[in-house]
Amino acid sequence: MSKTQYKKFTFGEHLTDEQIAFFNRNGFIHFQGFVTRQTVDDILKSTEQVQKEWIANKVEKIKGVPIKYGVDVNGETIVHRFPFTSQFCEPVKRFVQDPHFQELKKLLPPGARIAENEKDGVIFNHYVNTEHSNFRQMGWHTDSMRDVFYGKKIMPMLNVGLYLDDSSESNGGLRILPGTHRQNIMSMMFRKAYFLNNGRDKNEMLVDAKAGDLVIHDGRIWHRVAMAPVLGEASRRRVMYTPVIVGAFQPKHEHSRTPLYHHFQKLVK
Repeated sequence: MSKTQYKKFTFGEHLTDEQIAFFNRNGFIHFQGFVTRQTVDDILKSTEQVQKEWIANKVEKIKGVPIKYGVDVNGETIVHRFPFTSQFCEPVKRFVQDPHFQELKKLLPPGARIAENEKDGVIFNHYVNTEHSNFRQMGWHTDSMRDVFYGKKIMPMLNVGLYLDDSSESNGGLRILPGTHRQNIMSMMFRKAYFLNNGRDKNEMLVDAKAGDLVIHDGRIWHRVAMAPVLGEASRRRVMYTPVIVGAFQPKHEHSRTPLYHHFQKLVK
C-alpha cells in the first residue's frame, strides 16, 4: 500500500508562503477543487472532438511529436496522448491563460512561462486498462531528463496536472518520491531504469485526487503512473499536464524533428 497522507490545499487568489514552502520542501503540491465540474466537462468535450478529427484524418504527429493511439473499452480507436492540446481546444487555452493558473509561475525563478508551443505543449493523457490498450501505466521517470535529449542544461520546470477523472489506487494513480527534486544529477539519471521500472517503491506517495483537482510536481522529481488493478471503464483516468519552464525560448513548428526521448514512449503500455 502506497503512502497517502500529505497536506492538501485550497487555492485562493495567490500562492501563500506556506504553499510555496511545502512545494519547495516536497517537490509537489495538491490543490483541491481548482476548477469547476463545468470546466472539466468542457475540456473533456473539446478533446473528444479533436480526437474524432485526428482519427478521421489519420494524423500521426503534431509539430514532430507523435500522437499515441490505442483502443477503448468498446473496441474503438482512441487517442491516448494528445500533444499541444491548448492549440486545438479552446477550453484548454482558457484554462492555461487564466490568471489563477498564471500565478503558479511564482514557484519558479523570474521569467517562467507556460510552454504552450514548446516541448510537447499541453499534454492530455488518457489511461484505460483493456486487453488491447496501448496506455495503461508509465514507469518511473523524471520529466527534466527531456532537457538532456534536447542537448540542453537541466533547468527548473513544473508539470501542472489537472485531473479530469477521480484518481486513486483503484484506477492506478500517480506515485511520487517526495523530495527527490533535490537529488544530484547522477541520481536523477540512474536511480531507476527510465520507463522500464514499474515496481512499487517503499517511499512512494500515492496522489489521491478528484476531478477538478490540480497537482503540481517539480520536473526533477521521480514519479510513475501505476496500472489500474481493474479492467474496463472503472480503470479510466484522464489528466492534462501543462509544462511551466524557464530558459531560452524554443518553439516548435510543423517541420520540427521528433525528439529522441519519444522513442522511449514505445515502452509505455
